Amino acid sequence: MIDTHTHLYMGAYSEPEQAPESLAGQLAAVERACAAGVGTMITPNVDLQSIEPMKRLWKAAPEKVRMAMGLHPTEIGEDWRATLSPILEELRGCDKQYVAVGECGIDLYWQPADSDAQMQAFDAQLAAAATLGLPVIIHCRDGLDQCLEVLQGHRDVPAVFHSFGGTPDDVERIRRVGDYYFGINGIVTFKNSGLRSTLPSIGMERLLSETDAPYLAPTPHRGKRNESAMMPLIVDTMALAMGVDAVAMAAATEANALRLFPRLAAER
Repeated sequence: MIDTHTHLYMGAYSEPEQAPESLAGQLAAVERACAAGVGTMITPNVDLQSIEPMKRLWKAAPEKVRMAMGLHPTEIGEDWRATLSPILEELRGCDKQYVAVGECGIDLYWQPADSDAQMQAFDAQLAAAATLGLPVIIHCRDGLDQCLEVLQGHRDVPAVFHSFGGTPDDVERIRRVGDYYFGINGIVTFKNSGLRSTLPSIGMERLLSETDAPYLAPTPHRGKRNESAMMPLIVDTMALAMGVDAVAMAAATEANALRLFPRLAAER
């Protein structure tokens, strides 16, 4: 399995007796994921401060961890251009190290007043992806209208709607703009989630598996620290919703990830 979205480089994986920058807890989480059948983990960047710890984990486990570079929409403030500029410089200067641009997009749940700035920053990162020939990992929360408006100008850029939790109508709206992928995580296991009934509208050929660790731990671990090792719980639930066995779902999501992220395929 490929976890297409995980933040194992965060300090959440350092055990209490360890310093936040300790690699030991993070590498232990990587090994637990591998033992659970997750062979590749994509770690998206979020801001300037996350670049160093993300790259440190990648250097320690380059055969298992791959990176994406971008600026998260909740990290966009008044000086967002000054923040985004070095992130884009990092992406352009070291682009061979990255399999995607992201995570980037629109978040009007936490940042409702910054829609214009978020749209501009999202547009700039999509433009960089187009220039570099990289796919994009999209964060979209309570901002689908704005997200689709920006994507209208970048229809040829392949992308995944990470942590998708929408409806069949949302799937249809997204597909009017582009043939995007949909990242499914622990939300699909939640008791009151309607996402399971949405998966058939997406179809096997556009589903990706992810954890978004350390957030959104799947049932029965909801509320606890999530890990890439919990991926089988997500894939099993996806398989039940689609009426296939878990092996077939794991194979399909892996194949989809290799199509969206060609640099992963090139390493196989």
